[in-house]
Amino acid sequence: MTLAAEPRDPWRYRWVVLGVATFTQAAAGFFVQGIGSIGVHLQQGLELSTTQLGLLVSAAQLAPLAGLLAAGELLDRVNERWVVGIGAVVVALCLAAGGLAPGYPALLAVLFVAGIGYSAVQPGGSKSVAAWFDTSRRGLAMGIRQAGLPLGAALASAALPFLAEAYGWRATLVAGGAMALLGAAVFMACYRRPPVRSGGAARRPAPEGYSRRQLLRSPAMVRIMLSGTSLIATQYGVGVLTVLYLHKTAALAVGPAALILVAAQLAGAAGRIVLAALSDRIASGRYATVAACMIAVIAGMTVLLTPAGRSPATAAAVLIWLGFFGYGWYGPWVAAVAEAAPPDRTGFALGLAMSANQIAIILIPPLLGLLIDTSGSFTPAWGLLIAMTLTALLATARRRS
Repeated sequence: MTLAAEPRDPWRYRWVVLGVATFTQAAAGFFVQGIGSIGVHLQQGLELSTTQLGLLVSAAQLAPLAGLLAAGELLDRVNERWVVGIGAVVVALCLAAGGLAPGYPALLAVLFVAGIGYSAVQPGGSKSVAAWFDTSRRGLAMGIRQAGLPLGAALASAALPFLAEAYGWRATLVAGGAMALLGAAVFMACYRRPPVRSGGAARRPAPEGYSRRQLLRSPAMVRIMLSGTSLIATQYGVGVLTVLYLHKTAALAVGPAALILVAAQLAGAAGRIVLAALSDRIASGRYATVAACMIAVIAGMTVLLTPAGRSPATAAAVLIWLGFFGYGWYGPWVAAVAEAAPPDRTGFALGLAMSANQIAIILIPPLLGLLIDTSGSFTPAWGLLIAMTLTALLATARRRS
């Protein structure tokens, strides 16, 4: 007697979706996340101050301030494949055009337009993963997917300085465009929406207008936005300042300093997976894990304010520590965002929370650069990040209680 073949489980495809979303995230953020590693080359090639260098990061993040909300609404109506894929294509075309930019103002404009495309990639990839994974595995899945950002940054930090040294800073934008285009092609070719779950009651949609009123005022969303804005400031502070800090304060050459930034970003990728998986398994896991990250980054940056922070070995160890927690928080945090909203408002919730983060992303890099330029020291910059994180930690703990 011949036994019938066991039907294939369609939900196994979730691991393909997770891999594709992770790769696309890394590819789309490749250049912008690696700007810090070529900060010295950009300063020399374009005669920039530290403030102007920070503005390059802000230019790429300005459009998502409004674009993330629009993308979130669009994602609740349109297949993620096209939203994410077209967004990554826009990033690719803009970065390729940036290789022809005649100077600093044109480069700012190119990065601004690239940010419009990136507005779709970040929430779109998160929503695609959230749709395929249930709550018991969502933290781990989100952590793996969000590890794409520091992984892409680490790859960029390893490759872009060599490209800039050999071919000039323009070649780094062309490389970033090629990576983004590859990410777009992979996502559009491989992404599928999840099958409809059989059995069980249909999930009730949110009332009309819920996402704009009740969601914004809910204690969970308030905690999410307060903790997110403080920790994203630390993340971008580490990304932009690590090479400059090690070069100017710890007297390391640019090459070894860039390698330490790579190590910090790899630690961040590991942190996003480990911390997100941990948040699946402990009571109050999402909030407790994010709060632990806030405490850890405060401790690390405090060390950088002491004389020990000027030692190359100590500074390197602390910056890797900050990479693990200062990047790793995003995995459990974005899982908390996905779970804070009704099923048909997930896209909007992701866009809303990420838009709040954009305020810090836009303001912090040039502000840190201005503090360093005016004071001639990194102390005010680290002090500002400590103050922001401590304030958010106390505020979210009070709301939690």
